[in-house]
Amino acid sequence: MSAADAPDGGQPRFRNYQVRIFLATWLAYAGYYFCRMNFYVVKATLQDQLGLSTGQLGHLGTAYLVGYMVGQFGSASAGRWLGPKRLLLAGTGISVLANLVMGVSDLYTTFLVFITLNGLAQGTGWPGCIGSLGYWFPRRQRGTVLGVWSTCYQAGPFLASNFAGLMLGLAGFRWAFFAAALVLLAIWALVLWLHPNTPQAVGLQPIRDDEERPAAGPGDGPPPGLGWSRRVVATILVMGGIYFCIKFSRYLLFSWTAYFLERNFGLRGDQAAYLSTIFYAAGFGGVLLAGLVTDRLFGGRRAAVAFFMMVGMTLAFAGLALGGGVHLVFFAVVLGLAGFMLYGPDSLISGVGAIDVGNQRGALVAAGIINGMGSAGPIVQEEAVARLYQTSGGSMQPVLWMLLGVAAAGTVLMGILWWRKSL
Repeated sequence: MSAADAPDGGQPRFRNYQVRIFLATWLAYAGYYFCRMNFYVVKATLQDQLGLSTGQLGHLGTAYLVGYMVGQFGSASAGRWLGPKRLLLAGTGISVLANLVMGVSDLYTTFLVFITLNGLAQGTGWPGCIGSLGYWFPRRQRGTVLGVWSTCYQAGPFLASNFAGLMLGLAGFRWAFFAAALVLLAIWALVLWLHPNTPQAVGLQPIRDDEERPAAGPGDGPPPGLGWSRRVVATILVMGGIYFCIKFSRYLLFSWTAYFLERNFGLRGDQAAYLSTIFYAAGFGGVLLAGLVTDRLFGGRRAAVAFFMMVGMTLAFAGLALGGGVHLVFFAVVLGLAGFMLYGPDSLISGVGAIDVGNQRGALVAAGIINGMGSAGPIVQEEAVARLYQTSGGSMQPVLWMLLGVAAAGTVLMGILWWRKSL
């Protein structure tokens, strides 16, 4: 880091706080998954032991996702008032309480209220973490830093799902909620201890990054309070549209891959679960590659890398639509390719891209808007997939063609951003 990036230069104290903010936010976001994935793991047990219908389970899932989307948008304004550290502490704390209540509940209505509250709390995670990182890392470092940091949302669901399954097998579904709450409570304490908030809060000067202050274009009005021109606002909205397509695709595969492997390829439930993780494993490499390439080969310009990876993602989905429903090995290989290509643009758009476009002051707000728009995608896909699969008599093909169409739309929008040199 140069003196231009941070007035405190490369002093050990500033470096030390960079390490602390990285650890605090990585642990926080991975920790959120422990109080998120447990519901998906115990759904069938809830149905058996509490007598919930399939429709009621679906309503609970939708309530969580709606709460999550509202929480993303709400974080954009609440974060400016609370600051990134208190936003994360509030979100993790409320999620802990919601999971404790769900662990003791036997009533559908109680679950409905508190899973919605959990979604609202979970919606603070990404904006709070991205807003935190924006204060501590200059633009030229963010691709690499965010590339490594974004591994938290491959590691998080992997660890959380296995942990919830372990608790379910050892002690029943209630401890899948209780134990997850205890894990997140421990992480809450670590965030309280590690998170330095902003450089100014610990007596350091803020980083200076002149690249974050684009000149106003023709027709741009005076910058609003966040320093955003109309061009920046338009860019953030387009990025939100792209992220809608990405999260639609990611959550479709996240929610339905194991189900399809079991129903359409005849695998056992455990076999389907294990094979479905190839999507996350390949995505881990895609996130790291995207961050390194943008910083070292493209000088911090994200749009070109994101566009070409989204082209690859769309081609992978074309392969699934054309032949993925027939051969298991082909389905698995192309699923891995899709994960590799999807997770790179995912991290660039929602994470480092939000910081770059929104600037330091507006990073938390930009992340909230982009992720809030993106979070509508999972809600839409849940209902669309269920309807298409049912009306087609259990065929994957209509679902896979829909997946291809949404991915292609997102790729076109990403191409527009690259062409306009907006990211």
